[in-house]
Amino acid sequence: MDGIVTDVAVGVKRGSDELLSGSVLNSPNSNMSSMVVTANGNDNKKFKGDDKMDGAPSRVLHIRKLPGEVTETEVIALGLPFGKVTNILMLKGKNQAFLELATEEAAITMVNYYSAVTPHLRNQPIYIQYSNHKELKTDNTLNQRAQAVLQAVTAVQTTNTPISGTAVSESAVTPAQSPVLRIIIDNMYYPVTLDVLHQIFSKFGAVLKIITFTKNNQFQALLQYGDPVNAQQAKLALDGQNIYNACCTLRIDFSKLVNLNVKYNNDKSRDYTRPDLPSGDGQPALDPAIAAAFAKETSLLGLPVAAVPGALSPLAIPNAAAAAAAAAAGRVGMPGVSAGGNTVLLVSNLNEEMVTPQSLFTLFGVYGDVQRVKILYNKKDSALIQMADGNQSQLAMSHLNGQKMYGKIIRVTLSKHQTVQLPREGLDDQGLTKDFGNSPLHRFKKPGSKNFQNIFPPSATLHLSNIPPSVAEDDLRTLFANTGGTVKAFKFFQRDHKMALLQMSTVEEAIQALIDLHNYNLGENHHLRVSFSKSTI
Repeated sequence: MDGIVTDVAVGVKRGSDELLSGSVLNSPNSNMSSMVVTANGNDNKKFKGDDKMDGAPSRVLHIRKLPGEVTETEVIALGLPFGKVTNILMLKGKNQAFLELATEEAAITMVNYYSAVTPHLRNQPIYIQYSNHKELKTDNTLNQRAQAVLQAVTAVQTTNTPISGTAVSESAVTPAQSPVLRIIIDNMYYPVTLDVLHQIFSKFGAVLKIITFTKNNQFQALLQYGDPVNAQQAKLALDGQNIYNACCTLRIDFSKLVNLNVKYNNDKSRDYTRPDLPSGDGQPALDPAIAAAFAKETSLLGLPVAAVPGALSPLAIPNAAAAAAAAAAGRVGMPGVSAGGNTVLLVSNLNEEMVTPQSLFTLFGVYGDVQRVKILYNKKDSALIQMADGNQSQLAMSHLNGQKMYGKIIRVTLSKHQTVQLPREGLDDQGLTKDFGNSPLHRFKKPGSKNFQNIFPPSATLHLSNIPPSVAEDDLRTLFANTGGTVKAFKFFQRDHKMALLQMSTVEEAIQALIDLHNYNLGENHHLRVSFSKSTI
């Protein structure tokens, strides 16, 4: 790392060169205090970059090997969990950045953390070390975009500082509020896990317990702080924020409960004060080493392990603090916790008499484009399913884990496999492995497809579309009753008889009907499309 050279241009060139960012870097031990650093890709003077990670601590950090398309918001997100970020300079042409934190202590904590856990941006490892510079003075005219991002983050971050009753007007903090928040997530295009919630809400105080559940087809959570003031702060700062860009909106209220009773530590509920709790319902408990790391992590930094690396779309600036917390959650992976865009899922406790690669393709295809399915030869109640990307595998896991398929509660986790291997040429594996890479039935092939906005948890009510004019309500009721369930209600869309809602008596029956009848040929070259609905009839 020693001899890294950062190219810079001295002075500001006039003319066609685009000045991506500008800075005057003040360093106590250099004569560069008046140099304007520009990343204009047309450099005429070398300046020595920064020293090793174990150099003298500084609140300015030098970040290298950034992916080309990375944004200021993503770089700021790396520093947010450790304290206030006060300045940033992106050297775009060099794939480098300088990040200034408010205090040296925050920078030390950040460097120590990332020296143990390699940070990743967009699934690429990046490198962080102390800069020679003790502060970053940027020329604001050259650095406007970065300053706008910083201001947006700071605006939300200032509400994160611990507040006492005296610092805030009486109306803001009313005494005797519950320490428990009820959180509803609207427009949940990306999965939101218990760990992401913990990451975001930990910025406002110690989170003691979280319980997640689905109610009225909406993902909800109850989250308990140690102190009602923390709950008040979190509600003020986060209500109405999007966790990810343009989706996953937080709706936050105080719960009537003042204490949560958590029985199990698993992916649906957790008591952070009791890492010893069992996982319940046949789920493997947290690995003891990871549980210990959890406890240590949380006490050191308030930074938990995150299970959703890489599930972030580009972060929206107005929601920067919430998004950045999620970004940090997504990017601060930990050894022993599967990271990144893991595309392969392991599904277990399947009904081995009934399950087929096609039925898994259809069900998991509701949440992403299934590429390959392999039912395990020696363990036919388990299967590997490869999705198109990590977001889709997270989405399928969060929606289908714990659902009933062919009468059995299935368990969905991330697999350690990177891909699903196809059988060797000429080897008969009894049709247990199937490649769906070129399937015409993928729902999410088209970028910006409307299907992205209509992803809902499994529900008893199904949305039907592509119904030909000749097919009547009775035909559809009979068809769906033949899948072994009871049709409770049916309604054509008023303006469009190509679409209808149909309600089965249970979610399990609706899952079965979707598996059996999605892409069913109704004649006249109309193949029925079936998905879960958020509505009830």
